[in-house]
Amino acid sequence: MATTAAEQPRVLTLPDDMVDTGGGSQLITAVAPDTGSTKGTVTWWDLRDGVWHAAGSAPARFGAGGLVEGEERAQSTWTTPTGLYDLPYAFGIKPAPKGTRMPYRPVTRDSYWCQDNASWSYNRWVEPLPPDCAASESEHLIRYRKPYVHAFVIGFNYDEPEQERGAGIFLHANGPGPTAGCVSVPVEAMRRLLVWADPDRYPHIAIGTESGDTAITTY
Repeated sequence: MATTAAEQPRVLTLPDDMVDTGGGSQLITAVAPDTGSTKGTVTWWDLRDGVWHAAGSAPARFGAGGLVEGEERAQSTWTTPTGLYDLPYAFGIKPAPKGTRMPYRPVTRDSYWCQDNASWSYNRWVEPLPPDCAASESEHLIRYRKPYVHAFVIGFNYDEPEQERGAGIFLHANGPGPTAGCVSVPVEAMRRLLVWADPDRYPHIAIGTESGDTAITTY
């Protein structure tokens, strides 16, 4: 006897195997084969009627130093921190794609991301650069025209920043190669993600490896 659609066994997806998905109904997963990898896959998911559905995917790039457990990550190591993070807001050198609902901050010539460990503005967008944040220890955002054409802030070390752990971890458009610790995707995928993300659904990003201590399923 044939089974009905309702009787078909449910196929589990990657989010089903995770410890935590952030409590919302949207999730981005960024998965690398192992901690030494600089390439992997970003997939974005929707939770509907209790079931996770893949809404899209794209090839991803990670830090030139690979990936490292987020709690152990140190600044200037060129590593991408693993873990589960929120997405505080988006930003970009170009205007937000039509349909973007996330808060979106335009980059101006005065926009910097402070990475100076001696500054009260460590791991924060500043505009203009405050006196206690050295320009040499900050990213002048408008200089990175390809990566920051569109980007999300990843909430790593963000709520209560700890000096020396790292600053300016984003999900952004691809540059010429591996990142300095961010996650990047092709620019068209970045545009699709901006239109897809809905702040009312509390999107998060989970970054991890396929297996081992930093497996994405451990987050």
